[in-house]
Amino acid sequence: MAEAINRWHDIVRTRHVDGLNELLAEDVVFYSPVVHTPQVGKAITTMYLVAAVHVFGNESFRYVREVVGESDAVLEFESEIDGIIVNGVDMIKWNGDGKIVEFKVMVRPLKAINLIHQKMALMLPN
Repeated sequence: MAEAINRWHDIVRTRHVDGLNELLAEDVVFYSPVVHTPQVGKAITTMYLVAAVHVFGNESFRYVREVVGESDAVLEFESEIDGIIVNGVDMIKWNGDGKIVEFKVMVRPLKAINLIHQKMALMLPN
């Protein structure tokens, strides 16, 4: 498995987001399931991923399937938040230095998207 994915799993498992600084490329692009424009740069991507780790990061969160290639991966996850089962995928791409250059999150069902939007909005600046 790619080192970038191993490091991402460590961050998710331990909820120690300090490792994001080394894991993310400066020009990383983050695609949120609730924001229509790509978020570009390490600072904004870190903000989104820290919020996501807090919102999703409870004892029910788990990756249920992974497809890993040479420079990208799709990680399917499940989590229960406020009684709602959230199902989604993290689509992650990294460069030759093992730094994440693209992170895209897709979530279903609509009820889960609305809940995630509400909870993430509380953690992120407007």
